[in-house]
Amino acid sequence: MLPRPDQKTIQTIKNAAQQMSRINRRRFQAQVVLDHCNGNTSLAKTLFGWDQRTTRKALLERKKRKVIPDHARSGRTSFSRKLPDLQKDIRELVDPDTQAHPQFKTNFRYTRMTAKAVIEALVKEKQYKKEELPALSTMRELLGKMNYRLRRVQKTKPQKKFPKRTPSSPMSKPPIGEAGTIRKY
Repeated sequence: MLPRPDQKTIQTIKNAAQQMSRINRRRFQAQVVLDHCNGNTSLAKTLFGWDQRTTRKALLERKKRKVIPDHARSGRTSFSRKLPDLQKDIRELVDPDTQAHPQFKTNFRYTRMTAKAVIEALVKEKQYKKEELPALSTMRELLGKMNYRLRRVQKTKPQKKFPKRTPSSPMSKPPIGEAGTIRKY
């Protein structure tokens, strides 16, 4: 049995492994397992905190002298794959209630429809099931990616017809009578 490496060596090996990419990391792990752990993946897990499946794969790659491809990463399928017509249906529902920026400064479209209202409309008008639709927060995010802004329709302020009275204007002062009293009409 090889002597157990000291704590400083263990930390150095861990840091070196973290700096490498997948294939290079596995090659390094295989070499370390053979040099410091006699090929024992369980001991490598104890000393370095490495996953045993990964170290076994690294040893197998070293033995075969061939890279074993990684499995496809799992995760949730996006709503664009699950429901390919979802964005088209959202546009059909939301576009009639949208308005472009009043001065065309951005490409955002302002709408009065909230994410909750969009979900309810999809269920009612497009016959989606509520369970298959995204959650409220995800719907907000999706509408944001589709360049909809979920706030009141922006309106331009109308031009004022009459300018604001100035204090020097004779029309802005109340009429004054004799001896500083205010005249009443």
